[in-house]
This record gives sequence, structure tokens and C-alpha cells, in this order.
Amino acid sequence: MTDPTTLTEPTGRRRRGRGRTRQVTPRTHWLLLCVLVVTLSAALLLQGYTHHMFGITSDDVTGPRGRADTVPGQVARGGPVIAGAAGSPHTARPKARTIALTFDDGPDPVWTPRILDVLRRNHVHATFFVVGTQVVAHPELVRRIVAEGHQIGIHTFTHPDLARLAPWQRSLELRETQLAVAGAADVTTALLRPPYSSQNDALDDADWSVLKQADAAGYVTVLSTLDAEDWQRPGTARVLANATPHGTAGQILLMHDAGGDRSQTVAALRTLIPRLKAQGFRFSTVGAAVGMAGPVRPAGTGDHLQGIALIKMLQLGDWTIRLLGVLMYAAGAVSVLRAAIVLVAARRHRRLRRGRRARPWGPPVTERVSVIVPAYNESAGIEAAVRSLVASDHPVEIIVVDDGSTDGTADLVESLGLPGVRVIRQRNAGKPAALNTGLAAATCELVVMVDGDTVFEPDAVRTIVQPFADPRTGAVSGNAKVVNRGGLLGRWQHIEYVVGFNLDRRLFDLAECMPTVPGAVGAFRRRALLALGGVSDVTLAEDTDLTMALCRAGWRVVYEEGAVAWTEAPASLGALWRQRYRWCYGTLQAMWKHRGALVQRGSAGKLGRRGLAYLLLFQVLLPLLAPVVDVFALYGLVFLDPLRITALWLAFLLLQLLMGLYAFRLDGERPGPLWSLPLQQFVYRQLMYLVVVQSVFTAVSGSRLRWQRMERYGSLRTPTDAQTPGEDRPPRVPA
Repeated sequence: MTDPTTLTEPTGRRRRGRGRTRQVTPRTHWLLLCVLVVTLSAALLLQGYTHHMFGITSDDVTGPRGRADTVPGQVARGGPVIAGAAGSPHTARPKARTIALTFDDGPDPVWTPRILDVLRRNHVHATFFVVGTQVVAHPELVRRIVAEGHQIGIHTFTHPDLARLAPWQRSLELRETQLAVAGAADVTTALLRPPYSSQNDALDDADWSVLKQADAAGYVTVLSTLDAEDWQRPGTARVLANATPHGTAGQILLMHDAGGDRSQTVAALRTLIPRLKAQGFRFSTVGAAVGMAGPVRPAGTGDHLQGIALIKMLQLGDWTIRLLGVLMYAAGAVSVLRAAIVLVAARRHRRLRRGRRARPWGPPVTERVSVIVPAYNESAGIEAAVRSLVASDHPVEIIVVDDGSTDGTADLVESLGLPGVRVIRQRNAGKPAALNTGLAAATCELVVMVDGDTVFEPDAVRTIVQPFADPRTGAVSGNAKVVNRGGLLGRWQHIEYVVGFNLDRRLFDLAECMPTVPGAVGAFRRRALLALGGVSDVTLAEDTDLTMALCRAGWRVVYEEGAVAWTEAPASLGALWRQRYRWCYGTLQAMWKHRGALVQRGSAGKLGRRGLAYLLLFQVLLPLLAPVVDVFALYGLVFLDPLRITALWLAFLLLQLLMGLYAFRLDGERPGPLWSLPLQQFVYRQLMYLVVVQSVFTAVSGSRLRWQRMERYGSLRTPTDAQTPGEDRPPRVPA
């Protein structure tokens, strides 16, 4: 894998002139992803059709016979081998005292070899009417059938009732079976036995239309005169009695070498062949029995190659389905495991926090705090953000670092004339540079970093710095909430913040492996940051990079859910995509940069073997599998048991709902927005998965991703009172 720290320019609004960069546009990624999805979908459709649309069933499933007005009388009363159905039909019968043994529905890996062994020992040749899907699954048996001198006929590809199919489906069934035989044994055959057929007098108008179409395609239809009825498994003696001819007329005997337990067929053959030979009967193939010249011929090169391709493609589809099944169950197990872990961790975290109220971190932290607000074109929300900080019930100095804004952000802040607020102007250099400028200007040991689109609750600063009473604490993550919750997109992001981010942070806090202190609301020890050289600009997720560096340096990073801040979330799918794409890509960069933590000890080892492993499993690998699992779920709805697939989906949704209810309860939120959770599974979740997919593609391809600033909407308001638990949004009281 390419080192992600080399994949991008320094974070923020970039300085130019760093040389050329190789760009792979998202359109290329979409093209690749679409090709993969279309290819997978096509393979699944083909595999589903060939394995689940029809299949081998007993020969009595077609119901009563229909009208036979169009069936010629000479055919209804003629021989079992029918040719010229589309023009001048004629039939043929086996010669007297000649038995043409025929076997349907194979080849089968268990019963076909046993039947072939019986035939070889008795020096008898037979005709095998094979099913295309069975040929694909066991091509070696078809080769053995041909090599041992037996004839091959086709019995369609998926064993449907051809009379109930559209003409194009009939053609497809015949053509695909012929190709499968050509690919397996390098031969083609003119012999056809339609599934569920029997004797001539059972033909009706629908059957006759099948025979005419088959004749036009070059096939000779082979019916039967004697049915062993072994498919009913009536017992060996009964099979033997059914297969024994009465008189000396030639017979085409119908038996089966697949489609179930054929032990009775094998046992009956061992007795039947010697007995009939002793009575003066001889055994031959269908072609020889009626004097047909060369019904089985060598395949052409084109058919042989197409047949090989068909077999390989369907075998690959079978392997893919098995793999997808394993991955689906694995993904489900991992999802359940994650849910169990985060719920147990959240409950444990809550108990510890309740105990913390009685036994706090240490003496109350009352020292003054420096608040750094990096700002680039934040005029829409900067006033609300700064006013909320000024209204803090903890002493603060506020440093607004204007990073070359072009919308008058700095002028707006200065015009407010708020006490304790400083504005520092600098040329556009990026968010990390702005944070480092503020860090250098800060006069306090404790530093709070705030995005320009975030407003703080009055007690947020005081609450977030209390964990610094513990000298081991180097950083504290606050609780960011979505302020613009209107519409489905806002609700979905609100659910994600409460359920996903906060539950995960409680787990990371307990495991002492916090990977990210969000830029919207985070507090740090200034000396810890200076020891690291400040905020790095080599990734697009500077907050994640900084947090991981602190963990590796031995500092403890904790989560304080009581430090509430309100942030603007993207209000359009495009803006959401750009934000999450940057977050995900930057996180991948940070994970790669700090991969050495996997083999370190102490707090660095906890980050590597707990935090990074968790991120890799649940935020990278699981989302990469999710689109495949969704495609397989659709496959299951169409071709498998839809009730079972629906039940599994509802169980997954119930699990998500239970997690949501508990997380909302922990966070003091009303559960009303959770009604949109089912819809989230169809749109929002897919978008997040695609973000991960494209981020991984971008990283692996070695492309560089530029900073993408989120559009501001001016939805922030200054909360003058503490948020009432359970409210859907912060109070909008004018400043």
C-alpha cells in the first residue's frame, strides 16, 4: 500500500507551486465501481437463473394434459423418436428386441459413476440426457460418458417445463446446454428430451409447439416407451418390474441417474441387464436403436471455446455465491459483535461517569483557557460561534485566526467589539497553520480548539477542561451535536452523531485508545501539542492525526459527553459526500502514518492494537463488504427465500433501533428522529459505504485529494441558556 502521508498536499487551503500531482478523478472510481457492481450483478443473475428459477423435480409436476388438436395423428400413434416436427413430421421406433437405456437429469457425482460402472461391467452402452447446470458442475463426468462410448443428449439447462416458457427462453435453454456439452466434452448432439415428457400419446398442443421449435433448431426429440418410474423410489423390485418389457418390441427405457437417491436404480440395473440379455434382448444407444446416423458429432472450435467460457463463468459464479454467503454471515456476525461491544462499553462508561460525579478527576480546574477558532470564510456562522464562547461560564481568552478569508470574516469579528476576543490575520495557509498560529499566540496552558461553524453551551468549556485535573490527560473530546436537524438528511446525521460517534467514543475512552478528538469541540494541553511540533499538516484529518500522535506520546485522551457543542452538518448530499470523503481519506492517512503503534507498548500499543484495529475492521473493511452484502441480499429476495432474507433485514434493523434508543437515552435526546432509521439503511448508509470505497480507491491509486471546505448555511444561533435535555435543537435566543 502506498504511504498515505505522501498522497496529499498539506491540509487546508493549499499553498501552490508544490509541483505536479497525479489526479485520478472520482469519475474513474465510479466507473470502476460501476463495472464491478454490474459484473457482480450479472454473474448473480445468471447464477440465480440457472440454479434457482427451476431445478430438477419429480416428473409429475406439470399437471393434467391439455388439448392436442395440433398434434399430428402419426406422431401421437408413432414411434418415440420424432424428427421433422416443423415440416413433415415422421417418427421411428427401436428395432425388435432392442432396449435403448436412457438416463435423465445427470450427471450426478454419486450415482452417474455407479451407473457407468454397471454398464461397463455388462458391456452396455446407453444414452444420457444431461442437464446443463449439472454439466457445468461436473464436466469430467460428461467426458467419461463420451469416452466410454455412450451417447449424449440434452435435457435443457435448468430442467424447466419448456411448454410453459417463452420461445426465447426455450432457445436459451437449448443453446446453453449445447454449449455446456461442447465445452465439457468437445461434442455436440442432436438428441433432445424435454423435461417432464413421457410417451407420444401424452403430447398436447403446448408440447407440440416445443417440438416444432426444437426441430427448427436442428434437434430430434426422444420420448420414451417404457418408464421405470425410479424417480418415485418405489423399491428395487418395483423399479425392476416397471423396466421389464412385455413382449419383444423394441423399447426406449426411461431411468434417472440424478435428481435424488438413485440407489434403487443402480440395484435394479444390476439385475435387469443380465436378465434381459438372457431373454434375447440387446442394449444400444438411441441412435443405434433407430438407425440414426451420427447424432453426436465433434464440436466446432467456436462452440467448444464458448462452452469452456460458459462453464468457467458459471463455476466462478458458484464460487462467488459461496464466498458471498460466508462474507454475509461474517459481516452480520461482526455487526452483532460491534453492537454488543459498544452497548456494553456505553453502559460501563455511564456507570463510571456517574461515579466520577462523586469522585471527580481531581480538584476543580478553574484556570483560564485559550480558545482557538480557525476561520476561513466563516461569516455565516462566526458571530454565533464567538458569542457563545464569550458567554462561557469559565474564564477564556478567544483567539480567532483568520486564514485569508475573502468574505470579511475578520472584519465581522472585530466589529462585534466583544471583550477577550483577539483577531489574528494571516495569509491563506490551511487549517493546521491557523491552529498553530493560535497555539503560538495562546497564553494559557489549556487550549480549546473550535471550528468556526460551532457554538458552545455556556458550561461546555468548564466541563471539557475538568479531566485535566488528572496530570495524565493530554486531550479531551467533547460531545458534538447536529444543530440543523431539519429534513431526512439532517435527521440521519443527527442519528449518526448520537449513535455512531458517541457510542464509539465511549468505547475508545474505556479502552484508552481514543483515535480522534473532533475539531468541532476538543481541548488539549498546550505543552503536549508543542512537544509534538504543533498540528501536523500531512493528512486531511488533522484532528485524528493529532490525537493519535498524543496517544503514542503517552498522553491519555478521554471523552467528556457533558461538554456539548452544536455544529452545522452538511445540508445536501453533495456537501455531505465532500465532507465525509475528506474525513475518511484523512483517517486512512492517519492510520497509515501511525501504523507503527501496532507493535509498540503502553498507550501507543493500546492505540494500535485496539483503536486502529477497530477502525480497520468496522470503518474500513466492513463498509467495503457492505455493498456486496446488499447485492447478495437483493439476490436472496429474488432467487432464495424472501421471507428469510426479510427476517434477517428486520433483525438487523431492530438491532440498529435498540442501539439508537439506548444511545439517545444516554445522550438525553428524544427518540423521535429514529423513525427515519429504516430509510437511512437505503440511502444514507449506502452513501457512507461508497465514501469508504472511493477513499480506499484513492489511497491505493496514490492520488492526492485536496481540502474541500463545507458550505456554511447560517443556521447557528447563540444558546444563552443550557440545552434542556430532550430538546430537538438548541434554544434560539437572540444574542
